[in-house]
Amino acid sequence: MANVNLRKLNIKLGGKNIIRDLDLQVEPGEFLVLLGPSGCGKSTLLHSIAGLVDADAGSIEIGGRDMTDADPSERGIGMVFQSYALYPTMSVKDNMSFGLKIAGTPKAEIARRVTHAASMLQLDALLDRKPSQLSGGQRQRVAIGRALVREAQVFLFDEPLSNLDAKLRAELRRELKLLHQNLGSTMIYVTHDQVEAMTLASRIVVMQAGQVQQIGTPLEVYERPANRFVAGFLGAPAMAFVDGELDGEGRFSAGELALMPGAGCCAAGLGKRAAVLGVRPEHVAIRADGAMQGTVSLVEPMGNHQVVWVRCGAHTLASLVHDDAAWTPGQAVRFGVDAQRVSLFDPQSGNRL
Repeated sequence: MANVNLRKLNIKLGGKNIIRDLDLQVEPGEFLVLLGPSGCGKSTLLHSIAGLVDADAGSIEIGGRDMTDADPSERGIGMVFQSYALYPTMSVKDNMSFGLKIAGTPKAEIARRVTHAASMLQLDALLDRKPSQLSGGQRQRVAIGRALVREAQVFLFDEPLSNLDAKLRAELRRELKLLHQNLGSTMIYVTHDQVEAMTLASRIVVMQAGQVQQIGTPLEVYERPANRFVAGFLGAPAMAFVDGELDGEGRFSAGELALMPGAGCCAAGLGKRAAVLGVRPEHVAIRADGAMQGTVSLVEPMGNHQVVWVRCGAHTLASLVHDDAAWTPGQAVRFGVDAQRVSLFDPQSGNRL
């Protein structure tokens, strides 16, 4: 395993700035997830680490060595793409070993590596099959195995599960997490799926428009988003945002919705000012003794819970309800908000207060 350091990295494609002055340090053995919407530059960043996209400025270090201008084959990386990119006429065994053969690796060593990777990925019984005889999940396992046999310093994953159905994604997600635990290798993973990011990452890098918005553990990024973009991108249903103001004593009010945010929700001594309150659905509780009153506008049954949307004046909040109580649109309810868990943002910059 090796560390990866990016310093003042700039990348242009077609004359357009994709990555701008990006600094990032990936620790040895870390599972770092690059998360963001389509077009934010996360795949371009991954491809630059792999040497598939040239950097216009800045540097890329892998394992303490400057690899900014090195060929992909010299960087000590193994890469798994979104498309499986398997050779259709080759067996699973040949697909996994092809790169090693080209590199002149001894046959005995190739056999050892392929056997080991196949065992880890439950491909032992499939080694003689062609890609056309495999399911989507099995093909992606072969693609991962092809990267593993390189015994690389760093493994790069470019949205490897996005072509799979929900059940297969969940299964392979667990396998990837176990794989990282067993190998202890440095892994950098690109996705726009927040569930993948939250479950896989030791740290998440949230990106927008080629720039890093926040870096932190899944819990840090979720509980204390650095700005409104991060807050709105993570969470399903998404965080609700309410425009209002803080009075001189720190109390937030927006029409019929009012509360005193906890001391840890924002910086001290903000004074009277405009603010945006951010509330996640799990922090809204419908209960008879709730301090606020609203009206049910929509109910979404989700199996093990319900999402109940409550209208309070001009604002709508979602509440996660874990009992089987029946709610109907138009029903009057009382609710409370966990004031210790809310977030406050600046209306102009969007940054956390």
